[in-house]
Amino acid sequence: MKPETQGKIKFGIWGLISGAIITMIVGFAWGGWATQGTSKAMASDAVVASQSAICVAQFMKDSDQEANLEKFKELNSWKKDDFIKKGGWDRMPGQDKADYGVADACADGIELLVKENDA
Repeated sequence: MKPETQGKIKFGIWGLISGAIITMIVGFAWGGWATQGTSKAMASDAVVASQSAICVAQFMKDSDQEANLEKFKELNSWKKDDFIKKGGWDRMPGQDKADYGVADACADGIELLVKENDA
């Protein structure tokens, strides 16, 4: 093989490698690409967010909402999620057990509603 051809092949291979690396950097940084782990975490966060909104609605539509809201206001912040779990508002219709993190997010949502109503 001629030295000129060998040099062209060498630079061509390096160009392919560099192009692939630059494409990956641009794709992950600005192109919206995501790894499988990131996608699963984003999906899990979306599920918790939607279920916590349903939890807040279930809490607010409860027949004993006024008394529950007063009890909720009296609790310390680290006990509010337990109160939500005991009331069963964190479970979605048809679920025996609530998903992880729903009670915490629900308590945060109810707390925001309480602050808005008090202001």
